[in-house]
Amino acid sequence: MAVRGTGNQAGNGNNGAAPSFAPIETELKLRALPSALNQVRTSPGILQCARNKGTIRRLEATYYDTTDHRLFDAGLSLRVRRSGKHFTQTVKRLAANGPLAREEWEASVGTRAPDLSVLPTAEIDGIFNTIPVDQLVPILVTRIRRHAIAVDVPDGQIEVAFDDGVIEAGAEQEPVSEIELELKQGRTAALYQLGLGLLDVAPLCLETQSKSARGYALALGIHPVAMKAGSSNLRREDSVDEGIAKLLSGCHQQILSNLCPATSDREPEGVHQLRVALRRLHTALYFLRRELDAPSLQALDAEAKRFARTLGPARNWDVFIDSTLADLEKANLPEIEFSALRDASAPFRDQAYQEMRESIADPQTNRFLLSLGLAIEQKSWRNEVSGEDLGIFTEPLTKFAARVLTRLERKALKRGHHFRQMRPEARHKLRLTLKKLRYATEFFLPLCSSEASSKEYLRQLSRLQDALGEANDIKTSRTLLSGIREGVHSPDVHCAIGAVAGWQGHRELAGADRLNNRWRKFKRTAPFWPC
Repeated sequence: MAVRGTGNQAGNGNNGAAPSFAPIETELKLRALPSALNQVRTSPGILQCARNKGTIRRLEATYYDTTDHRLFDAGLSLRVRRSGKHFTQTVKRLAANGPLAREEWEASVGTRAPDLSVLPTAEIDGIFNTIPVDQLVPILVTRIRRHAIAVDVPDGQIEVAFDDGVIEAGAEQEPVSEIELELKQGRTAALYQLGLGLLDVAPLCLETQSKSARGYALALGIHPVAMKAGSSNLRREDSVDEGIAKLLSGCHQQILSNLCPATSDREPEGVHQLRVALRRLHTALYFLRRELDAPSLQALDAEAKRFARTLGPARNWDVFIDSTLADLEKANLPEIEFSALRDASAPFRDQAYQEMRESIADPQTNRFLLSLGLAIEQKSWRNEVSGEDLGIFTEPLTKFAARVLTRLERKALKRGHHFRQMRPEARHKLRLTLKKLRYATEFFLPLCSSEASSKEYLRQLSRLQDALGEANDIKTSRTLLSGIREGVHSPDVHCAIGAVAGWQGHRELAGADRLNNRWRKFKRTAPFWPC
């Protein structure tokens, strides 16, 4: 979807004044089976709102870069697209205002070759001033049959493009079958609303990668990179309403950014960061629900927890194989065939990854992701709060943060009472509460004026959480080993299982004093709020 300002004009090169803002393309992509494209195209939701039958075009786009991929490394894409006898040059870059937005500059050109003279190079990036046009070479090509239909919706106008074709990079190819919803007028919420409606017609999945990103992956043989959580970008002058939107938007962005890495040829960090993103979202929704009686937030929280649970087995097997077993293999214990245990574990991990991929593709998961985006765009929590509680939205965010952190810390200290004598179930509940406290601390860290005290608090909290996590990994390993023991009858495997159990038992005993010490240090660390 593209909302373009007056600055998006061809010929705005170095000789003209640069626009005061970059033109923005806002677009939601949905992957679809080829058979589903026509099913959606002929659905009542499209036909009843369509302005006409639309247009069908054959689009061939060539993407250019230097041989050392300087544009790609800078987060830019440069293409020249041919439609009939017309050529359009486009530069795109990720924008900072939402997961569906990209900055986009377009200009007509005379041939298939790029023409840098028509680009507003000062506005885009100084990199174009350092690259002679003769250093640009074709990297990939897309060949698409596009049926584009203009659709009127209550909150705007959307171009619905049904794309069927192929991405080519050298000898490598990848099919394209997707629906692009491009916002022409109105608010971003309209895209999520239409996307949710189309999910009722056919099983569609969010496509979080552009065609250029998929093409570069083919050309360079690379995999999508997992994205860690960035700063919450909260400011001391923010209201609670602004803070809620920033927190939820950041979580949503991290979730979407890790969907593809999590499913690409077993990338452990992608699975891990996707789970982290969902846990951060759960934490935000958890403390917001304590402040706001908003049913929509409760429903989103339930879906976030459901989705996160489906990722658990894959992550557990990753930790066991890539961390627990890897550490033991380095010890070179005589007469212990850890490779046999690794081979026996592989089918269990493969099954867990298959179930995870099915969960990511599940219509329920995609409905949740679209509903979350819609709730953020509409700020749905505003409409569900009673009149006497509306004042919370204008409250200073620093006051709200102090209240949230105080409540979570008190809960953690209460659950950690008699820490040495705690049973495993109680310790697990404490670990989950500390996890919420850590994520909340990271959320509100930018509000703190005392950097030293906040970092020390977070350091002690993280050290304690790591120790509890190690103990939990040992408990999880025992469950995984039990499944292997029952399903595999190789003596080498059972011998390795015994070695793992013995080693972890030793670590558990040795780590008890360290765990108690970290709990004491955390209790003695003064909170850094109010900020």
